[in-house]
Amino acid sequence: MTIFKYKAFNERKDKILLSVTAIIIILYIAFSFTYFTASSESVRGDVVRLHILANSDSEEDQEVKLLVRDALLNENTRLLSGGVNTENAEEYFLENKEKLLETAKETLEKNNFNYDASISLGKEYFETRRYGDLTFPAGEYTSLKIVLGEGKGHNWWCVMFPPLCVPAADDVEADESKTATYLTHGGEKIVNGGNKYVIKFKLLEIYEELRNELLK
Repeated sequence: MTIFKYKAFNERKDKILLSVTAIIIILYIAFSFTYFTASSESVRGDVVRLHILANSDSEEDQEVKLLVRDALLNENTRLLSGGVNTENAEEYFLENKEKLLETAKETLEKNNFNYDASISLGKEYFETRRYGDLTFPAGEYTSLKIVLGEGKGHNWWCVMFPPLCVPAADDVEADESKTATYLTHGGEKIVNGGNKYVIKFKLLEIYEELRNELLK
């Protein structure tokens, strides 16, 4: 009888230990995801995205879209030399968006495209996006949006501020050396995290999409 009592006691102890372990794991995951979500929010608050919509999907319209992209990134690099930081970045783009629009229009004209371009600065939802070794979490970002002509072609986007994307012949790469300068410690860890946060990035994307649906 004593042996049975001892066995039952051990079984209860094992169940309690298992339950406590499960609770600890759940709390750790919840805390970890909460920290990840907060750090992702800081990334979204410190970043301005560039979003360009091509006139159409024709080869010519897609090519000039990339020429406009490079011209905008070059002009942005020149303008940013005045000392822009995370606190005044949005104000900077409000003040300089007409200059950037002028750059887009000049590029179209220079390449013999007779359609117009428009520009706006507002909030847009972006899915999780990777640029080289940098990953930006899903969510709503401040976005500088350039629409070329009818804006019915495939779009292109990158990071306008911090100045992480630089023009290249065939593609735009992210300059990883600048993340520590502009992002919080938690935000920098996420952006540079690569494959470490694949599951969390996906969970965050699902969470943000559900939240957007509920807020509609």
